[in-house]
Amino acid sequence: MRAEDFVDGPFGRASREPGNVWAFTYYLPRAIPRDLHLGPKVVAALSEADAALGQLHGLGTLITDPSLLIGPYLRREALASTRIEGTQASLSEVFQAELDESRPTEDVLEVQRYLEATKLAHELIGSFPLTQRLILQVHERLLRDVRGEERRPGEFRTSPVWIGGAGATPESAAFVPPLPDHMPDLLADWERFVNDDAPAYPALIQAALMHYQFETIHPFLDGNGRIGRLLINVQLMMRGRLSHPLLYLSTYFETHRSDYYRRLQGVRERGDIDAWLLFFLEAVREQAGDAITRSQRLVRVRESYFGEAIQARSSLPRLVAMLVENPFVTVRSVESRLGLTNQGARTLIRSAVSRGWLVSLGRRGRGSREYWYSPRVFDVMNAPMAYDRSEAPDHLDSGSRWGH
Repeated sequence: MRAEDFVDGPFGRASREPGNVWAFTYYLPRAIPRDLHLGPKVVAALSEADAALGQLHGLGTLITDPSLLIGPYLRREALASTRIEGTQASLSEVFQAELDESRPTEDVLEVQRYLEATKLAHELIGSFPLTQRLILQVHERLLRDVRGEERRPGEFRTSPVWIGGAGATPESAAFVPPLPDHMPDLLADWERFVNDDAPAYPALIQAALMHYQFETIHPFLDGNGRIGRLLINVQLMMRGRLSHPLLYLSTYFETHRSDYYRRLQGVRERGDIDAWLLFFLEAVREQAGDAITRSQRLVRVRESYFGEAIQARSSLPRLVAMLVENPFVTVRSVESRLGLTNQGARTLIRSAVSRGWLVSLGRRGRGSREYWYSPRVFDVMNAPMAYDRSEAPDHLDSGSRWGH
């Protein structure tokens, strides 16, 4: 990291301590500014993002059972956030792995741990503020039994880290986060900022600054990006701006990955906070709009199926709810979830197939079980974002290989 690339500004400065055992240049953040002036472009973007988020919040309160939508959205967020870190899992693999009793691939397991960590954070935040202790618990869950487990799950780092390509050194790295000695004060300030009873900024600005500072402190040896992105939904729910975790910003960050990293680095190097705020607010506006559209489509599919199911004296209505949560099923999953006998589950699946709700994917996976999926439900969940039609969705058929 070159000191001359970084200005000495309100967000931090390049530093070096020749007498320290780690005698190389690193970035020393300052406390999060509480008195930023928001320019007209940021104010306009905030207004649009805030309106979109308000509509999403309203949708979450109006839907009869929003819990049916939470699962699909958490999976999209988990998938995108882990993809940013290099995993190659697909949405279909994630859904299908939940029905299989064998250990999933390492990539899918990382997505599953992200889901578990997210759910844990939402459970804890109902009783506790967003503290360092909570973050450590969530981090431990994130890295449990996955690649990176040796990198001290549930513990803050006690050694330096640096960010660069393969073989990077502190001298050649693009960014060297603060040394461990500085982390206690920086994390204490971050915690005060997030939990302030009289916040200095609107919720979305607070979320953007919170995320920037967390990524800059980089308090863990591994998992910093995933934890930092996970906390955005948590913070917005704390502030009452979301009733349920229906916002999945990581999808936008993944699609615009180079811009995401460049905007964060721009604050460190040049103090260019406006560019980061505009990027973050655009992500909120786009993703909130997509979540609303996707929710409406998913509800229409669900209501269409319910309309058919209600006329049949069977467990079809309960199967509909099951499909909206996970559009993939096996005989065993239907047995277990709906409390049916093996024959009852098979009869129910045949009924759904005859109505065009389910399509067989053939036998696959451990034990060569037969899998079915609901194309209408899955297509809504897996459709590409409006701003990224190049995104390749999973195309499933009975001859496709496991998970693709």
